[in-house]
Amino acid sequence: MTQDILRQILDYSNRADPYPLYKELRRTPVYHDGSGPFVVSTYYEIQALLHDPRISSDARNLASNAADPLAEPGGEEETVLPPSFLKLDPPEHDRLRRMTNRPFGPPHSPHRVHDMRGDLHEIVKGLIDRIAENGNAERIDLVEEFSYPFPVTVICRLLGVPPEDEARFHVWADTLAASLDPDPDADPKERERRTHDSRMELGMYLSGLIEERRKNPTGDMLSELATGNSPDGTMTTMEVLSTAALLLIAGHETTVNLITNGMLTLLRFPDVLDRLREEPELSVNLVEELLRYEPPVQLVPQRSTLTDIEVAGVSIPKGASLWLVLAAGNRDPLRFEDPDRFDPDRKDIQHLGLGSGIHSCFGAPLARQEAQLALSELARRLENPRLLADPPPYRQNAVLRGPRHLPIAVDGIRP
Repeated sequence: MTQDILRQILDYSNRADPYPLYKELRRTPVYHDGSGPFVVSTYYEIQALLHDPRISSDARNLASNAADPLAEPGGEEETVLPPSFLKLDPPEHDRLRRMTNRPFGPPHSPHRVHDMRGDLHEIVKGLIDRIAENGNAERIDLVEEFSYPFPVTVICRLLGVPPEDEARFHVWADTLAASLDPDPDADPKERERRTHDSRMELGMYLSGLIEERRKNPTGDMLSELATGNSPDGTMTTMEVLSTAALLLIAGHETTVNLITNGMLTLLRFPDVLDRLREEPELSVNLVEELLRYEPPVQLVPQRSTLTDIEVAGVSIPKGASLWLVLAAGNRDPLRFEDPDRFDPDRKDIQHLGLGSGIHSCFGAPLARQEAQLALSELARRLENPRLLADPPPYRQNAVLRGPRHLPIAVDGIRP
């Protein structure tokens, strides 16, 4: 049964609407038939495992026979980078996450994200203005023209990439993002070559920028990571590189999907879109409901057990692979009333859309602010937006789920 379930989760034909499959999954909170990962799909079980110190994020703790079809070949090892803290356990995870958080959020840098709001608004305004200048209101690809460039520009500003280098940074980010998405039509060797070259070029560029910031810090996050001296010590150059790469990839991909899934949902619920246009403050609760209803990260693969455990009456041995299907848990009727209904006024939204526990999304405050601003500005400025394809074409990726393109038409763009 498990292999069939895994095949269905990975099957592209379920990408546009995986929720009927998730409903079937929840009938048995833990699926396993003796091979492959244990698939966990109910809210309370997932939440407990995300907080369970017996669960590891370090792939080195997977048993050699724990086959996982989503295991990453190569990855950071190809650039000789140490694993990012996302893929480590305490105490090393805690040390690196604390060091990364010092220049990013409370208590040491409480205003970092808040003070970026002006930059975010400027970027959003510029992207929408560019769409208006192109004058092709009959067909806009919201992914290519808005959702995709917005977060990577934000990451550039956050890290302190000079404006004149942002275009190069976009090219590297696009190539690395594409490498996360399976492409059955691409030449695998050519794809691997392009990805490897982009990793190396980005690594060399960031190495040079790190050295420059060590000599002449400018107050941006890369300067703080490179020069910061905390009770945990100072990051090595390799640790700064690994952390910067994590911020780029994780910060970009999830936000692209959050904004695109959000706009697609609003276009399917035009009454809510109209409300958002008149009530921009609705964006705060709206984004939380979107994170529950259409989360950008559908499942967390490659967790493993550090000891034998029991989940929902199922014994899971040490070293086993776990898949935690966050999107299924987010629609668990044992946790949420009427879970398949999109309700921007929902009061109790303790969703799993940004994870939970020690590995909860590091960039959550920034992702929330980006999505709130992006969706409220799109609602305000686009006149009579409407879908040209429903469902739109989706990316192949089963973990990071979102439309690859979102073609829409508008009657005009307000100033």
